[in-house]
Amino acid sequence: MKRFLMMTLASLVALVLVVPQAMAARTRYVTIGTGGVTGVYYPTGGAIAKMVNKKRKQYHLRATVESTGGSVFNVNAIMAGDLEFGVVQSDRQYQAYHGTADWEGKPQKKLRAVFSIHPESVTIVAAADKNIKTVYDLKGKIVNIGNPGSGQRGNAIDLLQAAGIDYKKDLKAEGLKAAESASMLQDGRIDAFFYTVGHPNGSVKEAVAGARKVNFVEVPKAIVDKLVAKFPYYAPSFIPVDQYPGVMNKKNVETFGVKATFCTSADVPDDIVYAITKEVFENFDEFKKLHPAYAVLTKESMLQGLSAPVHPGALKYYKEVGLMK
Repeated sequence: MKRFLMMTLASLVALVLVVPQAMAARTRYVTIGTGGVTGVYYPTGGAIAKMVNKKRKQYHLRATVESTGGSVFNVNAIMAGDLEFGVVQSDRQYQAYHGTADWEGKPQKKLRAVFSIHPESVTIVAAADKNIKTVYDLKGKIVNIGNPGSGQRGNAIDLLQAAGIDYKKDLKAEGLKAAESASMLQDGRIDAFFYTVGHPNGSVKEAVAGARKVNFVEVPKAIVDKLVAKFPYYAPSFIPVDQYPGVMNKKNVETFGVKATFCTSADVPDDIVYAITKEVFENFDEFKKLHPAYAVLTKESMLQGLSAPVHPGALKYYKEVGLMK
């Protein structure tokens, strides 16, 4: 009997020691790729990670956020397994899945959509002293079209081509990150810059608040119509000037835009994607308060602009709550 009791006690002690280790071993780590720290992508990723980490004991899941070069980088990193999730412009999601643009002939068929977030307007900020009123006035100017791998670079090239402007010949194109643009404009080193972003935006506010006066550049309706007809992921949009005190424009500026989307890989387990989707949608009101750009969000609108297949984990949640059939 004594021997039996000793063996039982030893087993219980071993169980006490092993169970916490097993629980700890079950914790899985996921990384969310975002964009520059001044944009909307970074706080978006941070908010999602925070929601998930509050329930880490329930899901045995811990999320971290990484500042990245933007949409193209995020897609490539997700496909390589270096990121589990990433914020990607809807146009880049479409191009990657269908094998066009940066992925010409190499469709990323394992790319999966989770949900869309805020609308993003193609925004052109210009120095007022350069008299750049419409996109046509960019000819001959020094313009930051965005760093390679960023969504705004692709949007800028699409727009310039639609306007009949060759960015390699008709202007001096710079390839700076969006976060560098405001200071470069204020220092007189560039005349204008592109930024595809939700409004209001910190970097754009920085540019507007400087000593050098700035204005937003209009995209004529004819060009917007041309782009919308050619590309299924573009839509008419505008820049709300009342969110930028000091800008030279007196009324909202017409442009076009895309949506920010949250993407993953088919290789990411269903339960992880389900958990993240559920936390965002179950905390929807809290999520909307995180940034003014989210003010227009509805749960239904977060299922629009998804041009890659919806991940099964997200689809499971949407069916459970009646957002999808």
